[in-house]
Amino acid sequence: MADLSPQELRVLAAVADAGGFSAAGAALGLTQSAVSHSVRGSEAKVGAVLFERGRGGASPTPAGERAVALARRILRMYEVLGAEARGAGRDTVAGVLRIAAFRSAALHLLPPALERLTARHPGIRPEVRVVRELGAGTAGEVAAGRADLGIATLNATGATGGGAGGAGGSVPAGAAAPGRLLTGVLREEAYALVHPAGHPDPRALPLLDWDENCGSYTRDWWRAQDWIPRATVKAEDDGMVLTMVGRGLGMAILPELSLREATDAVDITGLGPSGPVRRVGYVTTPESVSTLAVRALIRELRSEAG
Repeated sequence: MADLSPQELRVLAAVADAGGFSAAGAALGLTQSAVSHSVRGSEAKVGAVLFERGRGGASPTPAGERAVALARRILRMYEVLGAEARGAGRDTVAGVLRIAAFRSAALHLLPPALERLTARHPGIRPEVRVVRELGAGTAGEVAAGRADLGIATLNATGATGGGAGGAGGSVPAGAAAPGRLLTGVLREEAYALVHPAGHPDPRALPLLDWDENCGSYTRDWWRAQDWIPRATVKAEDDGMVLTMVGRGLGMAILPELSLREATDAVDITGLGPSGPVRRVGYVTTPESVSTLAVRALIRELRSEAG
């Protein structure tokens, strides 16, 4: 099988991003026919159909999704190559560092680490995307080649998906996650009961929740609690849940990072030693983990997590 050239990889990624050959051509400065010819050539080299063509455009097949993800990751390594080579021997790190993080991590865990990182390495330019931990979540951004590192919720069992609060996106903690991703635990944080300040019987209140809450790491605990009612309100995110609790609209069960935004309008009660705990960690690829910028960020995240 002949190797795909960098230009062929760029065309594959552009078609997937743009959703069609014409739009991809416009983005790359190529004609529609040139894009179509390139894709057909790539498919012949790979030995698989990579895109479904239709009147509405082009969408990746399962083989195409995998090929496009790897194409993005390979192209990213081309970009990193120059920065790494220029910094060799000078102990400098430079270039764009793409990060995906869920909301509370982006608000509270990531900023101090980035502050130290850019102070030590002024040439690094972080680009942060906030991604909901639903479905593939932040790990999916890394696997698809759209992020160099993700901050994700991890679990110890390898199960993914949500619990009582919805379909949260969690990945296994350990050496390798689905799609040959590498993970590492940064912190473990307990969940707590949050309720309006001074309420005499918070467990009698309606449950407020959001879709990312209660992943597989808390599912067994959640099911065993006969005092937790079915959620009557599903909010957009944990910050909205916390605000609604402060307004006296119900109680919630939230992890520690989410509780950093708590005000005097709420009281926080621990759930005891048997209460649920979630793991927050980083997710990256085998090729990215060896790059100077990603290694430097992981060091700062570990330092921040204590």
